[in-house]
Amino acid sequence: MTLIKTIQELQKALAPAHAAGKTIGLVPTMGALHEGHLSLIRRAHAENDLCVVSVFVNPTQFNNAEDLQKYPRTLDADLALVGDLADIVFAPSAEEVYRIPATEHYDFGPVEQVMEGPARPGHFNGVGIIVKRLFDWVDPTRAYFGEKDYQQVAVVKTLVRQCGLKLEIIPCPIVREASGLALSSRNQRLTADQRATAANIYRILKESRDLQTTDTQKIIAFVAREIEKYDLFKLEYYQIVDGETLQPIADLTAAPTAVGCIAVWADNVRLIDNIRYK
Repeated sequence: MTLIKTIQELQKALAPAHAAGKTIGLVPTMGALHEGHLSLIRRAHAENDLCVVSVFVNPTQFNNAEDLQKYPRTLDADLALVGDLADIVFAPSAEEVYRIPATEHYDFGPVEQVMEGPARPGHFNGVGIIVKRLFDWVDPTRAYFGEKDYQQVAVVKTLVRQCGLKLEIIPCPIVREASGLALSSRNQRLTADQRATAANIYRILKESRDLQTTDTQKIIAFVAREIEKYDLFKLEYYQIVDGETLQPIADLTAAPTAVGCIAVWADNVRLIDNIRYK
C-alpha cells in the first residue's frame, strides 16, 4: 500500500493502470475507519485489479462547524487497518483538494429534497463536489458506498447519470455491531452506556417491520413513540420512502421497494440508520 497526498502523485501512480486497461475500484471515506469501511475495501480489492481508498474529511459537506471539528481523524490507525487491502491510500489536505475553489453547484432533484436534504442544507452539494473530483482524479471502474448512508448512494447515482460518467456504483450492505448498532465513525464519540442504548434504534426499526399494517404513518408513529422512551434520544426524522425515488409513500404496497430511514441524536452525536420493509 502506498500513501499519496497530492493529486499529481495520484494520477502519476494510476497512469500505468489506465494505460494497461486495468480495473480500478475506489472507496471514498472520511477516515476513522472501521469494519464497515473494511467490508467495502475488501470487496473493491477482490473485484478490481487496483484498489484505491481515499481518506478526506470534507469540509464542504458539513453544515455544522462543531461536527466538522469533532469528526475523528485517525490516519495512522486507518493506514494500519487497511494494510495490503488497498494499493493506494489517497489522503490529501483540504488545501490540496480545494486548490481550485469549490464553486460547483449540483441539483440532485427530488432525491435530495427529503430527509437529510432539509435537515442538512448544502450537505449533498458538498458530497457531490468531493465525489465528482475524486471520480475525475481516479477515473475508477467501480466505486463502493455503504448503504447506511442510503440517501447518499441515491445522490451519487444521480451525480453519475447527470455527469455522464462511465463507472459503476456498488452499494454495499450495512455492517453492524453484535448489538445491532450500525457501524459509524461517530460511534467513537459515544460512551459505553450510550452505545448500548443506541443499539435500541435498530431494535425498534426491526420491531416496526413486524407490525400488522402497511400504513406508513402508523409505522412512523410507532417508531417515534419507541424512540421517545429513551432520554438519550432526540428523533430528527423517520420517513418511509420508495427505495428508488426516495419519495415518501403512504402505504408499503405503493412501491416495489420501501425503506425506512432514521436520524437520531444520541446526546450530541447524530446517528443514522435504515431498514428495508420490502
